[in-house]
Amino acid sequence: MDKRLVLWDIDQTLIDTRGTGRDWYAQVLADVAGVTMTGMPALFGRTELAITSEVLRLHGIEPEPDVVRRVWAGLVAAAERAVTTLPERGLALPGAAAALEALRGRAVQSLVTGNLREVAWHKLVAFGLHEHLDFEIGGYGSLSAHRPDLVAHAVAQATARHSPFEAVVVIGDTPHDIDAALAHGATAIAVATGRYDAESLREAGAHVVLPDLADTTAVLTAVLG
Repeated sequence: MDKRLVLWDIDQTLIDTRGTGRDWYAQVLADVAGVTMTGMPALFGRTELAITSEVLRLHGIEPEPDVVRRVWAGLVAAAERAVTTLPERGLALPGAAAALEALRGRAVQSLVTGNLREVAWHKLVAFGLHEHLDFEIGGYGSLSAHRPDLVAHAVAQATARHSPFEAVVVIGDTPHDIDAALAHGATAIAVATGRYDAESLREAGAHVVLPDLADTTAVLTAVLG
């Protein structure tokens, strides 16, 4: 196996849940704080810590640690309940399953995602995309509001388990993913399957920009080339 660590983003990179996250926040805000959600910050490429803090402040609630923990518990419960129904609303993006399978045995694969770890697990289980990913060494959105910290954490965890890597590759769909990769000298591979087009992703500094993951050979070339 080439000594390579591949860190995947989830939303708009591997799957599209089509606004489910906003619905979960609306329900959790009602349950935890008894308020109706009237606004939602941008989600794409941000961490759950940053998003939760901003959502609470938008609704006049100070993001004290206990409140944040209760919101997160609600989000985890909502994701767990939705495992069987997520595929009815969302989808695994074209080529995602094939790309994960093709890299099996060629790289260590994990996650750098703004999602909470448990939410990441439930989302990927819902679409059958969890089997080739090591969830123990990922960087998750509870760790920091600053996405590069997630890459640093994942690399440290993976290195402790597997010894140093010859290369680290971060795959995502936003400039935040690219910034996080570049901050740690990792290869930044962008897929234009989210809100940002290929030109925007190139301008953000991606080493490689793919239209999507549908061409497995192109994905392998980008990751292993």
